[in-house]
Amino acid sequence: MSLQGKRALVTGASGALGRAIALKLAADGATVLLHGHSRPDALAALAAEIQAAGGAAECWPFDLGSDEACAAACAKMLEGGPVQVIVNNAGIHDDAVFPGMKAAQWYGVIDVSLHGFFRVTQPLMLPMIRTRWGRVINVSSVAAIAGNRGQVNYAAAKGALNSATKALSMEVASRGITVNAIAPGIIESPMAAGAFDAEMVKNLVPAKRAGKPEEVAALAAFLASDAAGYITGQVISINGGMI
Repeated sequence: MSLQGKRALVTGASGALGRAIALKLAADGATVLLHGHSRPDALAALAAEIQAAGGAAECWPFDLGSDEACAAACAKMLEGGPVQVIVNNAGIHDDAVFPGMKAAQWYGVIDVSLHGFFRVTQPLMLPMIRTRWGRVINVSSVAAIAGNRGQVNYAAAKGALNSATKALSMEVASRGITVNAIAPGIIESPMAAGAFDAEMVKNLVPAKRAGKPEEVAALAAFLASDAAGYITGQVISINGGMI
């Protein structure tokens, strides 16, 4: 599944999932644009790893929560040509039961996961349309489909992202562009390790294990490939049978 000649933006590339997706897209031939904000050192290390393996990567640290920063970064990216693969992976948790949730927790989570999608995808869309080939892959969550206690804000953000996925797919399907969402369940990461112990995972997941970031990355890479050209507007769960 070659992505040779394609430029692929991966937001939140410094996290476990974003890193795995970036590595896989680079291995498939894409020039990967690595976005991050709080950990530029992790981006630089990932770029060096990709380049050492013979791939192409660029570091793009900017604040996904800033209209101005996103607009400036996207304009600069487009100087190098259209971005034809966009993986909207960046997202944050700020959990609390709803009666005790602060306004900052509500707005903060929605701002990164939902508004962040708009801030980078919208300015990159018209140049993508002109090429008549593109892939938008939005990383959602099982919480958006099944709900989760303490995550009303996160479920709301990802649920809206699912709806945006379906609507945008209809707008651009005739231009050779697909738009899909991936909804992971419990995936191995430092964040998941702190929230779920091994026994809890066995009780929650019929497959009796957490997923691997590489398994999600394989799905993202397939959706980015020519082979997935007839798949669009879908929210695809990867959760070991949780729902």
